[in-house]
Amino acid sequence: MTAALPLAGKVAIVTGAGKNIGRTIALALAEDGADIVVNGRSDTALLDAVASEIEGMGRRALPVTADVSKEEQVKDLVAKTVDQFGGIDIVVSNAGLRRQTPLIDMDYAEWREIMSVALDGAFLLARHAVPEMIKRGGGRFVGLSGVSHHAGVANRVHVNASKAGLEGLIHGMAGELGQYGITANAVAPGAIDTARGASAGAMPAALGLDGIPLGRLGLPEEIAAAVRYLVGPGGGYVTGQTLHVNGGKVVS
Repeated sequence: MTAALPLAGKVAIVTGAGKNIGRTIALALAEDGADIVVNGRSDTALLDAVASEIEGMGRRALPVTADVSKEEQVKDLVAKTVDQFGGIDIVVSNAGLRRQTPLIDMDYAEWREIMSVALDGAFLLARHAVPEMIKRGGGRFVGLSGVSHHAGVANRVHVNASKAGLEGLIHGMAGELGQYGITANAVAPGAIDTARGASAGAMPAALGLDGIPLGRLGLPEEIAAAVRYLVGPGGGYVTGQTLHVNGGKVVS
């Protein structure tokens, strides 16, 4: 391992890696020397494109389609990673869904849909990847949280609950897994300049520029930089934390 390639020899799984923040994280970790498993639920063309970019850097890449809310698919994702690369050092649980629905209009199916990806998916990834990290003598787990539940954004109680639960999971993992040399942290992005899917709706007014002291949207590269820090050599003594990257919208 060299200073120029701090993640050389490491293997990372990045979920939701076909576009936006996930893609940027996958490329950033590859730039630091890691081989990357590029995961998404269904967008195979996007996954293949990101994998090609990574291979163009001289790294190994494996695109794997898997729904992280389904345990058998997560087990298969982990098994394919180990079979292809020999182990797992880093997991970035980035996959998530966003909806905007008032509480009184929200049905249980929509609630469960949101919870099953950001929270259940992170649990399933941890449950099946952590034993492989232990075999490697340690590892790094990062979950992508958000600003909404810290700011109390309306019409997102399911999103808020999923991300609050994710942070609780992360904090508990930190206390439990430190003995194995595994760190667990969350990165909580604020309003980021990305292409929003149709189901996510427009950015809530509560997250608008007027409420951001720095007066601008964040960039995916700024979220990737936070992840790079947490999984790199400089983040080795950081665990059980939520790192806010939100332009001052919420002050921790």
